[in-house]
Amino acid sequence: MAKCKICKQPYQKRRMTQKVCETVECAQAYAVIDRHMKELKEIRARKLAIKPRGQWIKEAQIAFNAYIRERDKGKPCICCGNALTNEAIGGGFDAGHYRSIGSAPHLRFDERNCHGQRKQCNRYGAGRAVDYRIGLIARIGLAAVESLEADQSVKKYTIDDAQRIKAEYRAKLKALKGES
Repeated sequence: MAKCKICKQPYQKRRMTQKVCETVECAQAYAVIDRHMKELKEIRARKLAIKPRGQWIKEAQIAFNAYIRERDKGKPCICCGNALTNEAIGGGFDAGHYRSIGSAPHLRFDERNCHGQRKQCNRYGAGRAVDYRIGLIARIGLAAVESLEADQSVKKYTIDDAQRIKAEYRAKLKALKGES
């Protein structure tokens, strides 16, 4: 016995494609709902097709930053060494970049270039570049820091790149949190 998707009453299926019982009211209600769902699916597909590259990059950046915050949770701030607190509203710390996204956009998704940083240091302390460099050398080593500083390559992220990065960092975050 199948259950009607509208009235929730059990009924005997007469066809493989039958979704509701044989009452006219349920069939009409299901047709309206089905048409509406198809329209929503079509609208979603059209919105996805016209989403600009910048929006895809923004979404990839959000996924990347969430991963960095989770990775560095429990570690001290890269600049000042104070504990990174995880506040309920807005979070207690940022995913701060050593070389800013504006000056080195090709390094925006480089994990060596981004670490947990207190909001006071990142936003209000203008990034505290000197202190950040000292903390970065302690974490990843002088050779890696000099490699970051010397990197002047040019990278223009495509929509496909942004989609791949977003999916990659969502999966990494899920794995880091221990979710299946």
